[in-house]
Amino acid sequence: MRLAELSERSGVSTATIKYYLREGLLQPGRRISATQAEYGEDHLRRLRLVRALIQIGGVPVAAAREVIAAAEDESLDHHLRLGAATQALPSAEEPAEDDPAVETARRSVEALLERLGWSCGPGLDPHNPAHRRLVDSVAALVRLGYPCGIEQLLPYGRLAAQLAITDLDMVEEQPTPTGQIEAAVALTVLYEPVLLSLRRMAHAQESARRF
Repeated sequence: MRLAELSERSGVSTATIKYYLREGLLQPGRRISATQAEYGEDHLRRLRLVRALIQIGGVPVAAAREVIAAAEDESLDHHLRLGAATQALPSAEEPAEDDPAVETARRSVEALLERLGWSCGPGLDPHNPAHRRLVDSVAALVRLGYPCGIEQLLPYGRLAAQLAITDLDMVEEQPTPTGQIEAAVALTVLYEPVLLSLRRMAHAQESARRF
């Protein structure tokens, strides 16, 4: 397809597509003349990924470029490519080492992972962005005196394990390894707001039932 058709099918303006090309977020098309190029389904899928990251997920261009580079790193096996791509998404800073609440939170998180039986693989080490965010969030609960021990965290962990099965089932519907990695990134960005919204709606429903 030509640039105009790519724009129409993707919902991304031609000016924005040209910007993504300049920034290396979109692979170049196949040249058919000095001033024209052709684009295929791979470009359309990539545009949808970039749009999910930048326009919907609010990911900065530089971070989006890192996500895409990780997704394309064929030196890694499929599991590590999935992890590298999603870990490149923006996340919380490293929690302060001298904060007592952080140390309490780390102990709670370690106990939670042990109870869940989650191995400390590449996606679960303390330097993993999701691990850092979890520690930081639990530390905030500790500072404010809200319950955040293993009894409170364990139900969330068990629900997350079930959600992971659903998520990866959707990812595996993509026919190619590259498509699966791109889907993992896009679904991470797009489904986290869905999860948060459904949780708040469920709160309203349960509150109405109880009170």
